[in-house]
Amino acid sequence: MIYIYNDFGGTHTTSLAAAYHLNLIPDDRKLTSQEILEVPYFNQLNASDMGTFIFHGVDKEGNAVYTVGRGPGKHVLPAMTHLAELLAEKYHGDEKIIFSNTSPTVPFAMTVGGLCSRWMHIDFIGVPLLTFGAKQCWQDLVKLVVYTKKAGRTSQKKVTVLENKGFK
Repeated sequence: MIYIYNDFGGTHTTSLAAAYHLNLIPDDRKLTSQEILEVPYFNQLNASDMGTFIFHGVDKEGNAVYTVGRGPGKHVLPAMTHLAELLAEKYHGDEKIIFSNTSPTVPFAMTVGGLCSRWMHIDFIGVPLLTFGAKQCWQDLVKLVVYTKKAGRTSQKKVTVLENKGFK
């Protein structure tokens, strides 16, 4: 199975979700700012990285975990989904693919922090807002990862898209 966590930029909640999924960070407590900043790819990607699948590792069940930033286009996820379905059908792929949207977990502080840090390059404002936001949403991200893994185990489809609007 392949898990792909996605959102607008692909560098904040997606990186945290991948790290929770892979047990790289504890899921039973709020992280420190330093722990958040040490998560692979957290606040490291730019607009030029949107659309690039970032491999984060293999989980304990042998499933690959990726992240991707969708950018502002509303057609990117449907196109990725259709391509995955087409490849699975044409090449008889057995791998299930789970696209999981982390956007519903993003708090306002993280949105502003990402704008300041990644777009305006004002890290002294953006980074503290990002870590504050990550501390706000950690429980929602843990729940989202649990929900995503469950959907992966139970879905009968080759490609599943989780919008996660009401996952809680």
